Amino acid sequence: MRADSTPPCRHLLVLATLALAGCSPAPPAKTAAALPQVVVVTVHRATVPVSIELPARTSPFLVAQIRARVDGIVQQRAYREGSDVKAGQRLYAIDPAPYVTALQAARAGLQKAQANVVSATALAERDKVLADANVVSKQDYDNAVAARAQAEADVATGQAAVRAAQINLDYTTVLSPITGRSGPSLVTQGAYVQGSAATLMTTVQQIDPMYVDITQSSVDGLQLRQQVASGRLKAGSSGPTRVTLTLEDGTAYPVSGTLQFSDISVNPATGSITLRALFPNPRMMLLPGSFVRARIDEGVRDDALLVPQAGVTHDAQGQATALVVGTDNRVARRTLQLQGTQGDRWVVVSGLQEGERVIVAGLQKVKPGAQVLAKEAAATSVAAK
Repeated sequence: MRADSTPPCRHLLVLATLALAGCSPAPPAKTAAALPQVVVVTVHRATVPVSIELPARTSPFLVAQIRARVDGIVQQRAYREGSDVKAGQRLYAIDPAPYVTALQAARAGLQKAQANVVSATALAERDKVLADANVVSKQDYDNAVAARAQAEADVATGQAAVRAAQINLDYTTVLSPITGRSGPSLVTQGAYVQGSAATLMTTVQQIDPMYVDITQSSVDGLQLRQQVASGRLKAGSSGPTRVTLTLEDGTAYPVSGTLQFSDISVNPATGSITLRALFPNPRMMLLPGSFVRARIDEGVRDDALLVPQAGVTHDAQGQATALVVGTDNRVARRTLQLQGTQGDRWVVVSGLQEGERVIVAGLQKVKPGAQVLAKEAAATSVAAK
């Protein structure tokens, strides 16, 4: 008797089922609809102005430290602290009495010397006649001529003494050498000031226009000069370089300035150079010593690529990177070299090629090597990001 009592038809059924299972098709591949979707921008080369933003500090156009030039007691302060003063305006009065007396003494000495010239001249002329008649010796005549020359020299000395006394007397009236805004008075009425110590009395500063001293690293300055020399960066207009300011509160200063010069010496402590710009300051919005941000137009680049800021990130080392979609719709990472901004876009000078597609939306959903479904961004949507 057979141990297996299973009917033969059941064995055939099991074998057929196994055969059908082995021949079933594989699971369907991932469809395009299942791929992560990203928004891209195709980059193209363009001619763009290149600018750089640097830290800066304001400084007055002119600064005059008002110091005492003679000794004496301050009798009067003739200006209001913090007011605008004109060049030549009287600021202080120092007691003039001793200097009036010195001037009178110098004038008296000059008059005495002038009288001696008259007497010596008459004596010399008389001795000349007598010497010609052999009445007096030639030595006597020579002595008379020398006495006249000495008297004339005494007149010159007296004249110089009068001028010096007049100058000292004039210094008792302290004038502003420039037009500007006055600072606080450092001396009061009754204070004793000294010309030998050059006692500081106040300060006057002209702040319209205003200087802005900009700090740039020597490395950045060297790269700029190399780019201009190689032709990669073309100088802008032939006139002065334009500079704009951002104030301490983040607002834009309404008036642009011009770059005046660049220092040729590198500060060994900071490794930086100083650029100086000149700004009109009619409303006195800029005050000396304020920290600002200055944007300098460096030139024009013909081969720059503009990438929306949303498409650029920075890695842990601070390098700028972007994700691009290749022709096979796979993501790749690019390391970029940036040179400032143009509106809401980065100016890329290396790391991308003409026509590459940079991801600007959906970055968090993809990684390098992933396959994606790319959609070109509309111009208005890119500007809004």
